Amino acid sequence: MTSAIRLTPLDNTIKHHDHDFHQIVIGLDGHAEFEIEGLGGCIAPLSGCIVPANHVHYYEGIGANRQLIFDLPDNAPSLSGAQRELARLFDAPRFFALDESLRVYLNFLVQELSLPRHAQGDLLAATFLGCLHSRLHVTPCPSRRLDLDSLDSYIQNNLAKRLSVADLASQACLSEAHFSECFREQTGVTPYQYLLRQRLAAARYLLTTSTLPLNEIAERTGFASQSALSHAFRRAFDHSPSQLRRNPRLRLHQTAALLDSNT
Repeated sequence: MTSAIRLTPLDNTIKHHDHDFHQIVIGLDGHAEFEIEGLGGCIAPLSGCIVPANHVHYYEGIGANRQLIFDLPDNAPSLSGAQRELARLFDAPRFFALDESLRVYLNFLVQELSLPRHAQGDLLAATFLGCLHSRLHVTPCPSRRLDLDSLDSYIQNNLAKRLSVADLASQACLSEAHFSECFREQTGVTPYQYLLRQRLAAARYLLTTSTLPLNEIAERTGFASQSALSHAFRRAFDHSPSQLRRNPRLRLHQTAALLDSNT
């Protein structure tokens, strides 16, 4: 999949989702508000935010607005091969402002997008990402062995809270970016993916061993709402929480999976 760059307004209603590609959002006109895994901020013209893949984010346009959005899969040419170091931009969510030089390039980029045959998105994205990477001082961090047992205990003891990657990093006494890098090297998944697995496992257990209503299960396992739980559950298991409860065969399958995961 290649990089995609688009100009679009954001709805004036609060929405949330996550996706399996990275994203950069830059304000051109008006304002918007974002919350990315507990990190909140406002996007004004010539400022923006970095949304790593698989991070749940809430967003809302404020009045008339227009945003420049980069959709960047992890294997896009702009983030792979010789450009692989640029992927470090997405180790953690963050907000940023553009300096004068990048503002000039942004104007050029917007003009290119308005042409019938503009330059390839990957070329435009790679240039912008390289400039942003150098300005945000994204440097490799030394690896450190994490105490996963301690993190597991912390997650289980605080599962009802809306834990963020920043909360886990704080427990390890590391910056969010350093923690994310160490965690991914040690486990092969991002901290958010790991945390989501824990939440889903707890929800699945409650669904198969209790009669609690779905909204209470969502609350106990750290999901923002019943719909957020259902969406994540369906993506992970190809069926909804209510289908699991109604179908005895699915319940037997999930119980066996639970036993396997505990052995």
